[in-house]
Amino acid sequence: MPNLLLELRSEEIPARMQRKAAGDLKKLVTDALVEAGLSYEGAREYWTPRRLALDIHGLTARSADVREERKGPRTDANEKAIEGFLRGAGLASVSEAQVVSDPKKGDFYVAVISKPGRAAEEIVTEVMPGIIRDFPWPKSMRWGKASSKPGALRWVRPLQSIVCTFGPEHEETTVIPFEIDGITASNITYGHRFHAPEAITVRRFDDYTANLEKAKVILDAERRKDIILHDARDTAFANGLELVDDEGLLEEVSGLVEWPQVLMGSFEEDYLSIPSEIIRLTIKTNQKCFVTRKQGEETLSNKFILISNIQAHDGGKEIVHGNGKVVRARLSDALHFWKRDQGDLPDLETLTASAAKFGLDLKQPLDQRMAKLDALDVTFHAKLGTQGARVARIRALAEELARVTGADAALTDRAAVLAKADLRTEAVGEFPELQGLMGRKYAVLQGENASVAAAIEDHYKPQGPSDRVPADKVAITVALADKLDTLIGFWAIGEKPTGSKDPFALRRAALGVVRILLERNVRLPLLKIMSQTALLAKTGDAVFAFAGDPAETFFDLLAFFHDRLKVYLRDQGARHDLIDAVLTADADDLLMVARRVEALTAFITSEDGKNLLAGTKRATQLLAAEEKKGTVIADAVSPALLKLDAEKELFAAISAASKDAADAVAGEDFRSAMAALSKLRGPVDRFFEDVLVNDEDAAIRANRLALLRLIREATGTVADFSKISG
Repeated sequence: MPNLLLELRSEEIPARMQRKAAGDLKKLVTDALVEAGLSYEGAREYWTPRRLALDIHGLTARSADVREERKGPRTDANEKAIEGFLRGAGLASVSEAQVVSDPKKGDFYVAVISKPGRAAEEIVTEVMPGIIRDFPWPKSMRWGKASSKPGALRWVRPLQSIVCTFGPEHEETTVIPFEIDGITASNITYGHRFHAPEAITVRRFDDYTANLEKAKVILDAERRKDIILHDARDTAFANGLELVDDEGLLEEVSGLVEWPQVLMGSFEEDYLSIPSEIIRLTIKTNQKCFVTRKQGEETLSNKFILISNIQAHDGGKEIVHGNGKVVRARLSDALHFWKRDQGDLPDLETLTASAAKFGLDLKQPLDQRMAKLDALDVTFHAKLGTQGARVARIRALAEELARVTGADAALTDRAAVLAKADLRTEAVGEFPELQGLMGRKYAVLQGENASVAAAIEDHYKPQGPSDRVPADKVAITVALADKLDTLIGFWAIGEKPTGSKDPFALRRAALGVVRILLERNVRLPLLKIMSQTALLAKTGDAVFAFAGDPAETFFDLLAFFHDRLKVYLRDQGARHDLIDAVLTADADDLLMVARRVEALTAFITSEDGKNLLAGTKRATQLLAAEEKKGTVIADAVSPALLKLDAEKELFAAISAASKDAADAVAGEDFRSAMAALSKLRGPVDRFFEDVLVNDEDAAIRANRLALLRLIREATGTVADFSKISG
């Protein structure tokens, strides 16, 4: 079967757009071909900094013939209905339609529409211009003389050439010469812009990739990544070093070169006094280079790895020299930031009020930065006030939370006050991703307690499902205060996530709270904490207004926490029905919910659990049916009306199990509660074997239904068994 080769070559495509653009091209083209009636065996997309390519193999040579019967109106329908039918079916008159008789509906028109298949070349010619013209680039541009004309082609960078060939794997291929804005598809492409700018004639994918490689272009991005990674590791190893891996940088760099050449540069060792994180970000952000370290050590070396797109005649000496100059200049700036952040601010006299408000020591650099953050009235959010107001709320909330977590009150207060101070440091101003981490370093330098320093960094954590959770009690407390203040604040002003949009990362914050509570065994009554936060939001500088009723807001936020909890527990392997069985609308102690799910999971998979579930479901279903019919059910079980041994035994068993289960739940021992309920298995089974619930005597029937209600209530102390499948 024929194959289709497509290449769109342009000026430099931004690295961050390449992978998605290649995927978009594959989807748009294959979807359009299938929609037109073609099929294919497989397709793979490719990308380099200057081209998107698509290899579709096993494409059918033409679409199938189509015969469609379209039913129309009755033959005695009004004229307009018949005209509409003819127009829709593409018929000139009723004489071109068939008349079909139906014994029940009478005679009606049927249009038989035959569409002959079309050649794949014709279909490609038809669909490709529209795909190219409407390509979903995040940003695009117009160029040349045609750019001033309406409807001119827009592309990420000027489109230079198009390759489109079609044909069998081992025979001659043909060019499908569709045209768009003066560019006609051909079988001509070009290699590396410096090493091999000459034209290359291609026929099919195999010789296309081979000829490109001869012309210093490696088409496969994954292969470019592999070359870069292994050559970089080998170069580092040859110099007694090891590469510091960076998957994000590797992906980006592979999108900047078509012919990767790995070189090593260096900078003065004096710059190693700068924190490793700053060095790494400086070199990565400004020069897209990798850093190295001594083998088996954590500290960085003064050697870096750079990736060139040119195989230089001098072995890369000039390229290394040029990159080294830029790296040294940037590290010089970074060293300046690092030293400046450890010195005094020039306007300390303007910070005394802020210092007094937060109990800050203006002899300490980090304290000065916190005072500056407050004094500048830096806005956190228009409806939630300044960063200073937010710190005041976090501080007050952390004080409440410390009583729950057992964190030292004084250390927690100090950590909460300094948590956001590094936002005013020059290092974080240059590299915002270092917030928290730089605060910790500056805190250590000014002699803060280790727990305080750790909390300054870790209060942002966890920032995702794979990020670590704070371990120190002070860090746990401030992390919870920070995330809860964010969530309650944005819920209060009505700024909740909608669909896929979550600009303030509130889902991440809620999942962070869930992970901290469950993974650090913290019991926290969320509704109570929310109410306390609402009071804090009405005092002093921390004030902000609730857009709606606070109580409704809190229950809505609690439901959001429940959603995140469900996601987390399901990822841990919990069954969704067991989660639903224990999760009530007002369950605000998420750790207890998780423990109930854990205990229920263990119980329901045991033999006793399975049998009790079956008996309980039978009891609750029978009871629900009678309740729906309005059958009289006694308010309480009357022992005098228990006639049979099986019902007497069940009543005694329920009385004992209910008390034992309730006591166990009160003691938060859910496994013991389940064990108590498991004793109901035998009595429930015997009850349904020996007892007719719907007795002819109304009083006995009402009493037995009340007994079934006791089963539902007993099991309900632990979970809603009706929500458990199976």
